[in-house]
Amino acid sequence: MPDAKLPPPYPAPLRPEIESLGTSGIAEVFELGLGRKDIIPLWVGEGDQPTPDFICEAAAAALKSGETFYPRKRGIPQLCEALARYTAELYGVAMASERISVATSGMTAIVLALQAFVRPGDEVVVVGPVWPNIVSAVQIAGGRNVDVILEPLPEGGFHPDMDRLFAACGDRTRAVFVNSPGNPSGWIMPAEDQKTLLAFCRRRRIWLISDEVYTRFVYDRPASERPTAPSLLTLIEPEDPVIVINSFSKTWFMTGWRLGWLIHPPAMAETIDRLIEFSFSGAPPFLQHGALAALEQGEAFAQSIIERCHIAGDLVHQRLAALPRVRLARPRGAFYAFFRVEGLGDSMAFAKELIETAKVGLAPGSAFGPGGEGHLRLCFAGTPETLSEALDRLEPALR
Repeated sequence: MPDAKLPPPYPAPLRPEIESLGTSGIAEVFELGLGRKDIIPLWVGEGDQPTPDFICEAAAAALKSGETFYPRKRGIPQLCEALARYTAELYGVAMASERISVATSGMTAIVLALQAFVRPGDEVVVVGPVWPNIVSAVQIAGGRNVDVILEPLPEGGFHPDMDRLFAACGDRTRAVFVNSPGNPSGWIMPAEDQKTLLAFCRRRRIWLISDEVYTRFVYDRPASERPTAPSLLTLIEPEDPVIVINSFSKTWFMTGWRLGWLIHPPAMAETIDRLIEFSFSGAPPFLQHGALAALEQGEAFAQSIIERCHIAGDLVHQRLAALPRVRLARPRGAFYAFFRVEGLGDSMAFAKELIETAKVGLAPGSAFGPGGEGHLRLCFAGTPETLSEALDRLEPALR
């Protein structure tokens, strides 16, 4: 007898959390203009020049010398030790290399953290507007995000309401996620608020995930002084329930390399080791040697990029602030202008329209969750010449 036909739907259903996943608003616009040579792409968080030669050459040399075998899962020892030194120099804190694990991107580092402590039905309080991948990562883990939106200021910009943040934490809250300097807002969490939040998480035994990928991109001092945003690394004890995320992508223009790291309590090292084993088995070792070169030889490049973003941010702010429909504050950190456009009701439709009319790719504010609609995000990590041309094209549509 022939097999009975399988009832629809076919193939077999996926987990509901996965079936309901949508494409992020950033990716939707990105894919619409991808590959078009007439578009100035300012939609994603990267610059417009490739990774420096000295980083690429270090990775190529490691590849040629045979660094192609399975690596130590949490990162090759030389890179973990260099990251410990880098952290100590940057923040003036002692850092043991055993607290550092290398991941295939900062995003993967966040996923590892969520895998470690988010169970189905658990809640993660997310301070936003925020990069949408975070919300989707919580959903994939089976958790539920609880949005706490930064308060918008009349002149543009945002500030936190700590009482609302604490009130959002309930019995099922497993973690609080904070990104400072913030993508897309450029908001920087004050050190006093970090202290208050850390004390709350200690008291409630809630994990605190601090995404500090843009920590070097602050604009209140010259880049040569190596300023950083306030970091929880200067406040925590080793065993505090805190995980700090960072990445090679932004500071050294290594977005395509997909390399990041997390700093975690020492007791979590074996847990992270196992999670890496059963997910990606360790970042490619030859790429890690490129990252090592970035840390050991790349400070001058990093400072030049930060200084360039400082100048570019001033340029973008000056041009946009002169437009009557635009409301924005000069971002204190990161490298985005997140600006509100008066009368804008559908930022996704407008971002798509700009691709065709202005030939400029921007990210729609709606992609960044509640509090984002009515805004657009422009990445100013490119060259001043590119940004000037993009602003020339955008001005007629934003007047």
